[in-house]
Amino acid sequence: MITPDTKDWTWVLQRPCADCGLDTPSVVREDVAAMVRVNAAAWVARLAELPEERLRRRPRPEIWSDLEYACHVRDVFRLFDVRLNLMLTQDGPLFANWDQDGTAVAERYDSQDPAVVAVELADAAEQLAASFEVVSGEQWQRTGDRTDGARFTVESFARYLIHDPVHHLYDVTGIVV
Repeated sequence: MITPDTKDWTWVLQRPCADCGLDTPSVVREDVAAMVRVNAAAWVARLAELPEERLRRRPRPEIWSDLEYACHVRDVFRLFDVRLNLMLTQDGPLFANWDQDGTAVAERYDSQDPAVVAVELADAAEQLAASFEVVSGEQWQRTGDRTDGARFTVESFARYLIHDPVHHLYDVTGIVV
């Protein structure tokens, strides 16, 4: 049983992450697209290199397997692309709450095919990277809000986003960026 993560991770916008090593505040917004692609390539390689049994094994019952993390990262890329496009096309959109743990159960992350997940993750990353590449000028200051009250500009949203897949890659590899 996974204990839901209720931590407010927006603190990564203020200081480096002591766990994964990413200095999110210093991330250059225009670099996020390339960072998404690099991160996705590392996930795709991991899904291809490790035996399926290893990908499905949880290190502890309360910690996701590599495959479950990869599914989550894929869905983060998809969700953030939707939210980015809302921020670029609507004034101050409110993002619906996303229950990541509920999604993991409902979508059966633990039983998905690693090869399919790899393709879907790469596609989702490419779509998100392409969406960030067309952001320019004043668009970086457009806003969007989460239902918990967190407000993002497209710029802070980009920095907040990139921490998630980087941190989860650290979760499964232990390699600090």
